[in-house]
Amino acid sequence: MALSLVHFPSEVWNHIFQYLSAADKFSVRASCRYFRKLIDHWSLWKNWTIVLSFKNGPYNSEFWDSLRRRKVSSVVMRNTKTKDWSRLSLALPTLTTVIMDQNSNGNLNFIQDFSHLNRLAIRSSAVLLDLHTQTQLQHLTHLSMCNVLFPNKSNWSFLNLLPFLSSLTSVVCHNTNSFGQRDRMVDTLVSILPKLKHLSLSAKYISPQRDGSIFKPVTSLSSLELIDCLDHSSPEDVGQMISGLKCLRVFFKHSHQGRPEALSASVIYLKTWLSESAQLSNLTVVKGPPVRMYATSIPATITNLTLCVSGLSPRDMAAVAQQVPDLLHLHIDAWPSHLGAHTARIPELFPKLRSLKLRQDHVPEKDFLRLQQLQDLECLEILDRGHWSDLYKKLQTLTRNRLRVVTSSPQRDAFHCPCVSQVY
Repeated sequence: MALSLVHFPSEVWNHIFQYLSAADKFSVRASCRYFRKLIDHWSLWKNWTIVLSFKNGPYNSEFWDSLRRRKVSSVVMRNTKTKDWSRLSLALPTLTTVIMDQNSNGNLNFIQDFSHLNRLAIRSSAVLLDLHTQTQLQHLTHLSMCNVLFPNKSNWSFLNLLPFLSSLTSVVCHNTNSFGQRDRMVDTLVSILPKLKHLSLSAKYISPQRDGSIFKPVTSLSSLELIDCLDHSSPEDVGQMISGLKCLRVFFKHSHQGRPEALSASVIYLKTWLSESAQLSNLTVVKGPPVRMYATSIPATITNLTLCVSGLSPRDMAAVAQQVPDLLHLHIDAWPSHLGAHTARIPELFPKLRSLKLRQDHVPEKDFLRLQQLQDLECLEILDRGHWSDLYKKLQTLTRNRLRVVTSSPQRDAFHCPCVSQVY
């Protein structure tokens, strides 16, 4: 490499490297010792998560040194043993996020070695709880559990721990045996966790009321996710507890296209929840009934809308547009069907959009280019990652380069549960 290039100011190289993907950074890092030092600058690795597995033995000191230079704060630990956690705590004691993945019959004693830890995710693991667990979890603000088994030999249950987790602002619980069949978990969690703002639960944990009691309104929650909703497992009464919600995401287990027997209950539940959420600004619906069956219940306060619903028709889009005149952000995915030429109607239906996510496949060029009419559009993300670079450049030219077109998958926060990552 020419000496004149090598001796560019480090700030110049740092600015250039910011445009590289993680894979490209590693390639540049391997090219020479000078770049290896520059690439490891912490500013280039913000919000980056490393996946560690000790199946081939411990990592060397040079590896840990590079992670410390990058100020890595988030780690996925996969198939690890107790001694591996000890090595991690010695090497990276300032971690703030840990994702424990695919561990069997482990405990959470390792948490005591990470005094800065505030986000913990446990996935596809079996975890033993004991008396010491309560003190180790007290400082957590985010807890995520997916496919977690708490063996019966545990002396404590997850519900026993809840009173000690008063700092939690976000709880995710998908497909675990944490709760009993009759537990009303939204009620229980919010009453015990005073700071809770975001809650994501499998719908099977939302039990219908059986004793005739009335749900107390839940005013602290601002974000609620319900996954794997079925027509028989999604109680209408949830709406009475979430009147203050700003964000609601509903993930149905199935698409109800062609399943009339499932439509009635699902439509009733969804319409009730929407009508009870007068402050809602962010709505996501994945699968479930046809959009036109609940479109009239969508609040006019919605500014951010995600619809991942197969068979999305022009009639559906028109019905939604009438309800949300101030929509700013739209993520629309009709896969395995497609919008096709109907994409051209988006500027007419949603004229105030600032960001748009959609699939480009099966959209004629002339209809795709009609998106230039969205005068406030700043970002267009192509979900099917097409290779139509000339078409995208043409659209950008028509907008005088005001529009940014994203065709690569954005970096996803590893802490987000895979169950819902499709909408992040």
